[in-house]
Amino acid sequence: MLWRGRRQSDNIEDERSDSGGGLGGGLGGDGQFRIPIGGRTGGGGSILLVILVVLAGWYFGFDPSQILGGGDGGLLPGGGGQITETQDSGNAPANDEMKQFVATVLAETEDTWTGIFKSQGLTYEDPKLVLFSGQVRSACGFASAAAGPFYCPGDHKVYLDMTFFQQLDQQFGASGEFARAYVVAHEVGHHVQNLTGIMSKFNQMRQGMSEADANQLSVRIELQADCFAGVWAHYTAQKGILEQGDIESALNAAKQIGDDTLQKRMQGYVVPESFNHGTSQQRQTWLARGYKSGKLSDCNTMTGPI
Repeated sequence: MLWRGRRQSDNIEDERSDSGGGLGGGLGGDGQFRIPIGGRTGGGGSILLVILVVLAGWYFGFDPSQILGGGDGGLLPGGGGQITETQDSGNAPANDEMKQFVATVLAETEDTWTGIFKSQGLTYEDPKLVLFSGQVRSACGFASAAAGPFYCPGDHKVYLDMTFFQQLDQQFGASGEFARAYVVAHEVGHHVQNLTGIMSKFNQMRQGMSEADANQLSVRIELQADCFAGVWAHYTAQKGILEQGDIESALNAAKQIGDDTLQKRMQGYVVPESFNHGTSQQRQTWLARGYKSGKLSDCNTMTGPI
């Protein structure tokens, strides 16, 4: 990805020096929308499930409470995390270039979505992107890096601990700069859903639903965010920024964080009714669809088969 020398967004809030610890509170609030890195392992509260999750947390290095839901407070979509938190990893000087990369990708999303909204007679509101290390408090509640990158509709902010990029590469085999750009673009896709009222409609629809039905609705929301990320990639490619293999890198990332792939890796089997982000094939399909057409009308995941 030819990103160096391009405009960097001013909408970056670097809280890495302030978010290393000492924050109280619990998860909750308006709900956090995040890239999944270890999907739920089914419903119910059986002892066996708890043991599996705790053991998986110990083995993969994530916070089991993110899945077991202490104070979950309606967090949606869920999806545990598998980020191994390392002391001061978010503050390392080596991450300065990564911060520039993230700021550049965010700027590219700003330019693209401003143009799309303007073409439809709308005004795009830039989101803020908060860089944190370890843990952070948002309008949606308190979260640790183990939860993965997320978007909070309550404050219109994307939250990112950049150690996730290391995990994406080293643990999940999803390497490449455009795989990382896809992560940012997906979360910005949730911001687009928030601005257009899709997210509020989603929250209304899921009220009173069973967990299985709410998960199915969540999958549709997540796949649309993937499609929106693809739409952004479409216009980014037109600028001549992408290099050979970039789209393949993003598609591989979508594959590696599919619910079925994650569950197979984590526990050796899948529980389809617990999927809340989509299978690897679904995620790749909708990302590719947005990329090929560049049309929001092709990102309607709320009706019809997915």
